Amino acid sequence: MVKVIPYADLENHIGEESEWTDWFEVKQEKINQFAEATGDHQWIHIDIERAKKGPFGGTIAHGYYTVSLLPVLSGQCIAVSGVTMGVNYGVNKIRFPAPVPVGKRIRAKSKLTAVKKIEKPMPGKQMETKVEVWVEGNSKPSMVAETISRLYGG
Repeated sequence: MVKVIPYADLENHIGEESEWTDWFEVKQEKINQFAEATGDHQWIHIDIERAKKGPFGGTIAHGYYTVSLLPVLSGQCIAVSGVTMGVNYGVNKIRFPAPVPVGKRIRAKSKLTAVKKIEKPMPGKQMETKVEVWVEGNSKPSMVAETISRLYGG
């Protein structure tokens, strides 16, 4: 369930964590499309037969494919009401502690870690979140990212 926080009250929710997102199945077709879009045709992602004999026992998602899922996953974590516009501002840190095997399901949770007022290019708030993406049944996350968003409204 999405944690909805009012824009005016955002600073009072630092340290709060979202619920888990819905499960999202990682499919080979999407991995292949990502490989085509990015030019990253590493065999561990797209060569099913070779990958079966590789270190992960099958194909795995690109790390950046997992990053590209942040909008769909994070959108289920924290929503800020009263925002007229939001933009991705960057990422402080991304780590990939464990692979994401194709055919597995992933889900995410996030924690609001910082909020600060900004003035340029217009008044708003900068929100930082720590997002963890986990593969079903794993003992550690597959991706941990510290994301930055800029929100305008109020």
